[in-house]
Amino acid sequence: MSHGLSHQPRSHGRAFALGLALNGGFVLIEAWYGWQTQSLALLADAGHNLSDVAGLVLAWAALAASQLRPDDRHTYGWQRSSILAGFANAILLLVAMGSLGWEAIERLRTPALIDARTVMVVAGIGVVINSLTAFLFLSGSKNDLNMRSAFLHMAADALVSVGVMLAGALYLWQGWSWIDPAVSLAITVLIIFGTWSLLRETLHLLFDGVPAAIILMDVRKALLTLPGVVDLHDLHVWALGTAENALTAHLVVNEHLTDHSNLLLAAEELMHHKFEITHVTLQIESIEHARICASDVCSV
Repeated sequence: MSHGLSHQPRSHGRAFALGLALNGGFVLIEAWYGWQTQSLALLADAGHNLSDVAGLVLAWAALAASQLRPDDRHTYGWQRSSILAGFANAILLLVAMGSLGWEAIERLRTPALIDARTVMVVAGIGVVINSLTAFLFLSGSKNDLNMRSAFLHMAADALVSVGVMLAGALYLWQGWSWIDPAVSLAITVLIIFGTWSLLRETLHLLFDGVPAAIILMDVRKALLTLPGVVDLHDLHVWALGTAENALTAHLVVNEHLTDHSNLLLAAEELMHHKFEITHVTLQIESIEHARICASDVCSV
């Protein structure tokens, strides 16, 4: 057995704290002015940003939990908490956006006047805050799905705020009373569409699905290129968390291969560098033993 070290980012507590402070304060400002100006676009964005605050809390808690060391009761540690956080975030966003989308449809039927200038100013602040928060997670997003999700979410929010500013500008220019709920509905649909893929991916990983970046057939072919390996079975690849993938397999070797240690080292290095699989567990067996397994005497 060979076990790689996790590449989970370990120094992002300050980024999460600052991101939460910025976004939490902005939610209060945006919700207040959305209510004062009767802007559903601002209220929709405030609701979304509130779910982002909750999402950042979940992601931060998951990051902390994933760093807890394994013990006799949790032999893999708590790395899967990051996947659970992503799944919870997806559910939270879908519920929030479903409610706001319904309200946008109702407002399309009975449009209301808005203070477009205030809407544009508040949305402009949102562009700055969301862009800054996204930047805080940029470095960690390169190696960790949990951090990447936070980065992409904040970057998308910056674009959403740009859309709210555009709605305010069009209202000032043309006086279209329907533009505010229309933009709100468009924001809602965009977020639901993006969130659905997050829900699907995290649910897939929760059921030990092969991570999207890994093609199992390519892993199999790579292992079969190792000197002395003639076959393999019981190949499994799954995500321990958003920053570490695991692999187990039985390698069938010919009778001339006696240096098993070098084979294990070569397999581990291949999986690390080619597929970024950091936790590799391999069982080496003879051709005769593989035949016994194939006849259902051992687990297949």
